[in-house]
Amino acid sequence: MITKRIIPCLDVRDGRVVKGINFEGLQDVSSPVELAQYYSKNGADELVFYDITASSDGRKLFTDILCETARKVFIPLTVGGGINSVEDFNRVLKCGADKVSVNSGAIRNPGLIYEAAKLYGDQCVVLSVDVKRVGGEFKVFAKGGRENTGMEAISWIKRCVENGAGEVVVNSIDTDGVKQGFDLEMLDAVCNAVSVPVIASGGAGCTGDFVTLFKTLPKVDAGLAASIFHFGEVNINELKKELSQNGIITRL
Repeated sequence: MITKRIIPCLDVRDGRVVKGINFEGLQDVSSPVELAQYYSKNGADELVFYDITASSDGRKLFTDILCETARKVFIPLTVGGGINSVEDFNRVLKCGADKVSVNSGAIRNPGLIYEAAKLYGDQCVVLSVDVKRVGGEFKVFAKGGRENTGMEAISWIKRCVENGAGEVVVNSIDTDGVKQGFDLEMLDAVCNAVSVPVIASGGAGCTGDFVTLFKTLPKVDAGLAASIFHFGEVNINELKKELSQNGIITRL
């Protein structure tokens, strides 16, 4: 079994980490720099760092906080929000990101993933997809989950991977912040459609949810969560010990 990764997600708005439920009702959590340092020292394998209103506000991702965070953490850092061009990829990578996550920018310009992968390599390009059930189908949402694009999610993900996305973060809007477990049905559909690493996001409420995720869907490469880590409900080192006891390999 491939080593599974545990990844805290920092959703940043106006320079602060926030968290809500179903992408709504955002509450202030902490300083992104301080929180990133804490996770870097306490067992996180990577960090995902989203400027969650950059796309909806029509602005570029902030760089000052990103640069400071990158200087102080020593695990891989994936950054997204307001990524609309290869110039945005270049700017974020120069600020210290290891990988760049693209969502709404790829929806507006499907050629962006191909262009970025050609310049920086597939391993640098992460497709982030916000998915919600609409009429029994998985639909892609844009602008931080605010706008239904009407696109069917699985075919969109396959297209982006074929264009060069080296990793996929699947954000289930239906389970986001609800803490009732990951969206296994949605994740299974994605894993069966692509061969690149798939990161599960949305729904983790306890250590058992991660055990269930990796045991049920061994193709999933990583579990991503926010509030359960931010509010101390789950300790990453303890989580990894629990996974190990269940035969799931992690970096301890």
